[in-house]
Amino acid sequence: MKYIFSIILLSFALMSFAPKHELQLALLKYHGGGDWYANPTALPNLAKFCNENLGTDFEDDYETVEVGSADLFNFPFLHMTGHGNVVFSDAEAENLRMYLIGGGFLHISDNFGMDKYIRVAMKKVFPELEFIELPFDHEIYHQKFDFKNGLPKIHKHEDKSAQGFGLIWEGRLISFYDYECDLGDGWEDFAVHKDPEEKRRQALQMGANIVKFAFEQ
Repeated sequence: MKYIFSIILLSFALMSFAPKHELQLALLKYHGGGDWYANPTALPNLAKFCNENLGTDFEDDYETVEVGSADLFNFPFLHMTGHGNVVFSDAEAENLRMYLIGGGFLHISDNFGMDKYIRVAMKKVFPELEFIELPFDHEIYHQKFDFKNGLPKIHKHEDKSAQGFGLIWEGRLISFYDYECDLGDGWEDFAVHKDPEEKRRQALQMGANIVKFAFEQ
């Protein structure tokens, strides 16, 4: 996948998975009162897992970037999570839209309670698009690791089935949204939630699939 961001985009964002230079995963900071900072151990664990299993060269730690910042364009992969409200200003929505149209990728993980807010917020970014549920045969579920039944169910919450939704712009998946799944919790250190090792492994494998898909589509 070749990135066609604006001139703000750093040259390393044009690279694929060849481990020649380090890349860094980024956490999206937003307004509205939702806890964007949830799951602080998640991205470091995902970066380590990807480095070990995909041959990537991610930095151990992640960067926090505000949705309205020009720094957004320095990171080809953004992760977003939380339990509550999400509010984008007009300028922030336009910035995120430019980022995603330009080649960036946003992974959204509902940490329970985010759904009704993130849908409104992303509608402001892309009024013309709707989240669509991705079929189980979508490529994102069949990268390095095979998930024949779609997203793994990491945390129970309301006991609904886990669902994976996407925003598609001109044939390209620009955002993947895991709902009733809680991948981000599954990436955290064992001591945080004490999830069974099998669940943590499934969460990290699916996370690696999302990263691989985002960089190679």
